[in-house]
Amino acid sequence: MNFKSAIGQLLDGLKLSQSEAYQLMTGIGEGNYNESQNTALIIALSSRDVTLEEIIGFRAALLDLSIPVALTSYDAIDLCGTGGDEKNTFNISTIASFVVAAAGYKVAKHGNYGVSSISGSSNVLENIGYRFSSNPTKLEYELDEFNLCFLHAPLFHPALKNVSGIRKQLGLKTIFNTLGPLVNPARTRKQLVGVYNLKLARLYHYLLQHDAKEYAVVHSVDGYDEISLTADVQCFSSHGEYMLSPDQLGMDLLTSGDLYGGDSVDDAREIFLRVINNQGTTAQSNVIIANAAMAIRCFEKDAPLEECVDIARNSLISGKAFQLLKNLIQKQ
Repeated sequence: MNFKSAIGQLLDGLKLSQSEAYQLMTGIGEGNYNESQNTALIIALSSRDVTLEEIIGFRAALLDLSIPVALTSYDAIDLCGTGGDEKNTFNISTIASFVVAAAGYKVAKHGNYGVSSISGSSNVLENIGYRFSSNPTKLEYELDEFNLCFLHAPLFHPALKNVSGIRKQLGLKTIFNTLGPLVNPARTRKQLVGVYNLKLARLYHYLLQHDAKEYAVVHSVDGYDEISLTADVQCFSSHGEYMLSPDQLGMDLLTSGDLYGGDSVDDAREIFLRVINNQGTTAQSNVIIANAAMAIRCFEKDAPLEECVDIARNSLISGKAFQLLKNLIQKQ
């Protein structure tokens, strides 16, 4: 799809067909447009809501351009959010991933450096000594030995190098925030994903349902892309749609200050290590437990949510999650 045709459609407010979306994202990934053209396309795409047809086409293109990794034999889950909620929380889904893994469930987490946030999952894991790799042998070893591996997006999506600099310079949520959780190269069988608005949550619900996954899509009604405990959460899962309150989880209502992620990667690292070592505040621990419990329920689909909360709480409070982190880092 040539640049003038694509940008003309977008600026005229026209939607792309699935085929056109596929062609456009393929063109971006293959370097068919220069930096100025890519910038214009990203801004145009990100200034409006994406349609179902577009998101299907964009996702297919990115997966076709990605480096595959054969981890589908593992019954693993991915925990991640779209980002872009501008809430500056600490690394909730990353810590929750360790809690889930330490509880005995496989996790193949997909993540990246922060673009619209101070510290993404890749920033904090790199800072504490995790070495990114696309080597299937290393990833399989980590899943076998520790129940957890991390897939650093740039290693598996080299096509996106054409836009990584632009995204960082813009510092805004873009179409790639929307697509990130949908293009895990491990193609996990299960997924917990947080999204920053309700319309996008419904799109994810439709897509993951048709992927035949066990999944939960969560959106806090006050705008967080996770179970924040600062408000009720709209949940979409393999088993339906429902609202979930902090009280139903047996937890108190939190404030935005309870989830503050710091002003630097060093701050994020300190918070990460404190919380995973069960030295965080009750509020910090509870938000980790809540998200980990929702992920665990994707495995224990017949279990009451309260039981999943207990499993997650034990994994964190017993020190199992912190020990898993130490063991994983020692083997890097």
